[in-house]
Amino acid sequence: MTYQGYGMTIPFDGVPLHAQRDWIVELADLGYTDVWSSEANGADGFTPLVLASTWAPTLRLGSAIVPAFTRGPATLAQCVASLADAAPGRVAFGVGTSSNVIVERWNDIPFTEPYKKTRDTVRFLRTALTGAKVKEDYDTFSVNGFKLGLVPEEQPKILIAALREGMLRLAGREGDGAIVNWLGADDVRTVAPHVHQGGEDKEVVARIFVAPTTDRDLVLNYGRFAIAAYLTVPVYAEFHRWLGRGEMLQPMWDHWAAGDRQAALAAIPEELVDTLIVHGTPEACREHIARYQENGVTTPALAILPFGLDQRQAIRDLAPR
Repeated sequence: MTYQGYGMTIPFDGVPLHAQRDWIVELADLGYTDVWSSEANGADGFTPLVLASTWAPTLRLGSAIVPAFTRGPATLAQCVASLADAAPGRVAFGVGTSSNVIVERWNDIPFTEPYKKTRDTVRFLRTALTGAKVKEDYDTFSVNGFKLGLVPEEQPKILIAALREGMLRLAGREGDGAIVNWLGADDVRTVAPHVHQGGEDKEVVARIFVAPTTDRDLVLNYGRFAIAAYLTVPVYAEFHRWLGRGEMLQPMWDHWAAGDRQAALAAIPEELVDTLIVHGTPEACREHIARYQENGVTTPALAILPFGLDQRQAIRDLAPR
């Protein structure tokens, strides 16, 4: 039976990590089942989950996602094993290519063969996390005699961040499911079948961006900034071309490439903001989130957008009913 959850992205913006204990405890009390981290330019992908593992021992702990490129394979295995050993049976480790911005521009690591790098990382982790000695030449790296010294009592799930067909199928074939991002509720019908080629029990976790406010102008203004920041990154641009939004987004891409940021933002249609960002009253937001679930998302991982909203109230308003 496929796991069905309802999660929240952590840590919360603008709140020191050491001050988030009450927030995390309240998530569990409100009925959230999962917390999901990320790794870009804020907290790393593991520390918030380690804290949550002790503060709220009923929550499942997921990363969405940790880049395959930015840690060596042995170090990555140690990080995953340590979290899985600290919280047996509660870890869903999400790994993926990340983006050229994070990998290449910020970490000075060549962003080459991302599909193979992710595939090889998953294959390595599947073996290494059992405690078996690994001596293998993968397509994108080699490991010569690594044996993990801390083998978790229960093997963590491994999910793969995926956008288009190849990675989605990899997630279903070699992972325990896929983590998807920046898509609309109806887009799930396009995405999920590729994952399920690997089995109907595979998970589809979706990070869903939410702004529980009826201030439409606020959502449009800030939402366009958020959309432009992501959908101008090549991997996301190609994803939305694949979803059929090439014509809709081409004016934005053209203005962005020309250096005219204001024109690029103005070119983003309102309907796209409404599709990619869940907003409105709490009831309207929950109904919109439910559409993702009806279309095949097994765990929504909500991310409250920092639009000047009261985040603490937002997690209460968006809690499962």
